[in-house]
Amino acid sequence: MHVMGSIHLRSVDLNLLVVLDALLSERHVTRAGKRLGLSQSATSNALERLRSLFGDPILERTRGGMTPTPRAQALRPALEHALSSVAQVVGPRADLATLSQTVRWSVVDYGTALLGPPLMAALRDSAPGLDLIVTPWGGAEEVVAELSDGTLDLAVSVMAPGASMLRWQPLFSERYIVAMRRDHPAKQRFSLDKWLQYPHVVVSGRAQTSGALDAALASQGKARRVGLVVPSFLAVPSIVGNSDLLALVPERLLATGPYANVITREPPLPVPSFEVGIAWHPRRDHDVATMHVIHALMGVARDDPKVRGTAKNDRRPKRAR
Repeated sequence: MHVMGSIHLRSVDLNLLVVLDALLSERHVTRAGKRLGLSQSATSNALERLRSLFGDPILERTRGGMTPTPRAQALRPALEHALSSVAQVVGPRADLATLSQTVRWSVVDYGTALLGPPLMAALRDSAPGLDLIVTPWGGAEEVVAELSDGTLDLAVSVMAPGASMLRWQPLFSERYIVAMRRDHPAKQRFSLDKWLQYPHVVVSGRAQTSGALDAALASQGKARRVGLVVPSFLAVPSIVGNSDLLALVPERLLATGPYANVITREPPLPVPSFEVGIAWHPRRDHDVATMHVIHALMGVARDDPKVRGTAKNDRRPKRAR
């Protein structure tokens, strides 16, 4: 059996596995070829050979573009492990200065605005050929699934339930504050009653209008009115800055400003803080590009005043009374 396996292996062009990895990561023939330094025709030819080798289409055209088949997705864990093992055996670590690769990551929109500028500046200096694709945030559970199946390389988020199979590196502790316009009637002697007197903006990608905060209010026999639900944190400062609406938002959202017409107050009831960190699958431990982005993000969280939470801020929240 071992001899037969060796004979079969000798008949396979192992370079095809490198092409397969690029095709599954990029989901696009031209981009995969660019990543590998191959022409489009050479990459297309390699895809046809892969289809013949595995007896499977590998990539199928859908309305959203090229999508890996179930068979191709099932191959990813073993493929990544095999390529990582070979890389450790036969070659030195890639030279970051000449590395050309795309890393896919997911983060909520204000996280992109907060982390993106200093991260891209760091990568420009250390790995100029490394490109990033930020995918839409679909919720923590969806991100866990995408990290597990290889669709994503990393994510910046809270740690989701069921994510014990992932690596996790804390970045910073985040807390909530109340945002309102600078001349809002509720700003003087801000209190729970004043907070509940005005409609609220809620951020939800799934159009949800209630959560843990509403349960806490209900336990006190109180309720808030949700006047507007939006899918984006970055929409909130403009909305509250030009209306009577109030919003409970992560404090670092306002570091993505300037938002001259927005001030903040401490929440009028206890709201737990949360830990934001980087999650990735152990299969990425030996991927030079992914690990470099992770280390760059850690550096940004350590050194950038806005991310660290020490930037000068004249909107520092005042305590509710």
